[in-house]
Amino acid sequence: MKIKIIAVGKLKEKYWTMAIQEYVKRISRYAKIEIVEVAEGKSLQDEGQTILKNASGFVIVTDIKGKLVTSEEFAKIFSAQMINGISEFSIIIGSSHGLHASVKSIATLSVSFGRITYPHQLMRVILSEQIYRAIAINNNLTYHK
Repeated sequence: MKIKIIAVGKLKEKYWTMAIQEYVKRISRYAKIEIVEVAEGKSLQDEGQTILKNASGFVIVTDIKGKLVTSEEFAKIFSAQMINGISEFSIIIGSSHGLHASVKSIATLSVSFGRITYPHQLMRVILSEQIYRAIAINNNLTYHK
């Protein structure tokens, strides 16, 4: 399995980077993971063009208006696609201004991790943790209780 997290903006604080590095290390035992940082553009359209160049496979966008999913449902997204022969996933986190419609239109799925707004740096940590949790669920690891 190959997972690509595409996120707008750079992480500036070391504590965000350290948290994500820990989850990337855990995930990398089970899947190839890549994080692509997209520079904040002058417009959502500029950001969208760069995101579109990097997205491939089964594309998931994070969106407050997306489908609310539990950890178990998020894990099933990966396992169901793997059964269908899809092993490459791109998961996109937009900027604080959201995502351009062109990015949303190529997404196979739009998911929400709650109806509240998270800073996009924190959302990267949350997403990384949920990817690891999904792997734990799908591999019957004790991490997910």
